[in-house]
Amino acid sequence: MTEMARPTQPVLSIRDLRVATRGREPSKILKGITFDIQPGETLCLVGESGSGKSVTSLVAMGLLPRDELQATGGTVLLNGEDILTATPSRTKALRGAEMAMIFQEPMTALNPVLTIGLQMDEVYWAHTQMRPKERREAALAAFEAVHLPDPARIYESFPHQLSGGQRQRVMIAMALALKPKLLIADEPTTALDVTTQKQILSLIRELQDKQNTAVLFITHDMGVVVDVADRVCVMRRGEIVETGPVEQVLSQPQEAYTRDLLQAVPSLVPRAPRAPAQEAEAVVEIRNLEKTFSFSSLFGKLMGRDIRTVRAVNNVSFKLARGRTLGIVGESGSGKSTVARCLLRLEHPTGGEIRVNGQDIALLEGQAALAPARRRVQMVFQDPNRSLNPRLRIGESLIEGPLNLGEDRASALKRASELVEVVGLPRTSLERFPHQFSGGQRQRIAIARALMMEPEVIVADEAVSALDVSVQAQVLALLAEIQQRRNLAVLFITHDLRVAAQICDEVMVMQRGRVVEDGPASEVLARPRHDYTRALINAAPGRDWDFAAGRRIAGADA
Repeated sequence: MTEMARPTQPVLSIRDLRVATRGREPSKILKGITFDIQPGETLCLVGESGSGKSVTSLVAMGLLPRDELQATGGTVLLNGEDILTATPSRTKALRGAEMAMIFQEPMTALNPVLTIGLQMDEVYWAHTQMRPKERREAALAAFEAVHLPDPARIYESFPHQLSGGQRQRVMIAMALALKPKLLIADEPTTALDVTTQKQILSLIRELQDKQNTAVLFITHDMGVVVDVADRVCVMRRGEIVETGPVEQVLSQPQEAYTRDLLQAVPSLVPRAPRAPAQEAEAVVEIRNLEKTFSFSSLFGKLMGRDIRTVRAVNNVSFKLARGRTLGIVGESGSGKSTVARCLLRLEHPTGGEIRVNGQDIALLEGQAALAPARRRVQMVFQDPNRSLNPRLRIGESLIEGPLNLGEDRASALKRASELVEVVGLPRTSLERFPHQFSGGQRQRIAIARALMMEPEVIVADEAVSALDVSVQAQVLALLAEIQQRRNLAVLFITHDLRVAAQICDEVMVMQRGRVVEDGPASEVLARPRHDYTRALINAAPGRDWDFAAGRRIAGADA
């Protein structure tokens, strides 16, 4: 009789984990969650913002802010060792050697004043007995393993000299340098375009297969879940409400909350086209727009020459009519945001025309000349945390623009109180500060602030990319409602092709500063003509899954 194979010990085993805030009246953040991750397995934590996903990862890494939060019960076992009872020195030793983390924004995790090489060297210096030459060789090998071009150049570079995708590859190289048993990835691809995202996800899977690493993957992107997960845990308000193999949860969700999350995922199939209004007036017309950036070092300036020039926008032309939404899609560095910044005159165009209501604003100079044009075109940025002043109450932020243009305070406050209700918030919101709102609520406030200027055009630059799917759906519905009510023209910049398919009337695809394809969204996204457009669509995460129907799409990979 042969001996039965023993079950594999989980790399991470969490049992009845409870976390609460500190203080006289503690709030429960995690309410007794339990799950395991086996070697070589990827477990995805999904759920809305505030569900407890990131807190779970911080507890597992021993990075819980102890002055704000505390674990009040349960166990967190890493290869059988309880993280909650380990000493700070032991937890520090485990980080990097046995467990590692990839954060959402590498620019906040990398030191901007140190070269990539020095920061990579620190990983080996802290956890190994390698000599300097050996550490450099190991770093270069790690960079090569994550497919970074020219590892020697990367080693000598500073973070700002790398692209977003390259910085994220550096973070992955650092995380996996010592071959940890557990890798935690907290929204590692949220800010990346679809092609870079696909590369990063493939890279994580490739390295995971080589090292048999257990991966805890936190995301709000259900497309990513389809592509990377073996199992899924759906979290809500500090609890796991549903768990199981990925196809089972996505095809046969048992909980209403899970079904609601899946229904909120926008489809890659373009919506039915809206009939344009008869004689729709073009409020924006851009002709042959050019924008070139020049980069000089101090030595170059002394020698009287530029180091290099980059043509960020190259001969771009388009029209945008009232009541219509034009989407600009493309990879990072394609020129999408530069076009928007030129339209807003936050950048001075190198050439071409920018006509708003027939007036060419490309050559206007000075605040007095630009103020009327800027009032007609307003922007909603990706991150409302950066665009809202944390020291100003919401009411003061909303009326700041109108006051600068001469409107009296009483009139501006009256309009602000009306607008916060238009975007679905109570009038009492005017007395509160930005940090007292959720991410989705702050984005609603940013939309209200743009509307305070009574614009004719709204430019939304990745305005919903950082939001979870249910809040994203609410904000997109709000934008559509306001657009219809006010007959606004919307220029929507996004790397999320699902969002573009559901809200855009026309789509313009940019690559390296040029427009490679444009036309009705139903044509460009359903029957793309250009190879680059097809590559973007093929790279979209979860493109072979119909979330509404809960099944795979036949022939999606064709």
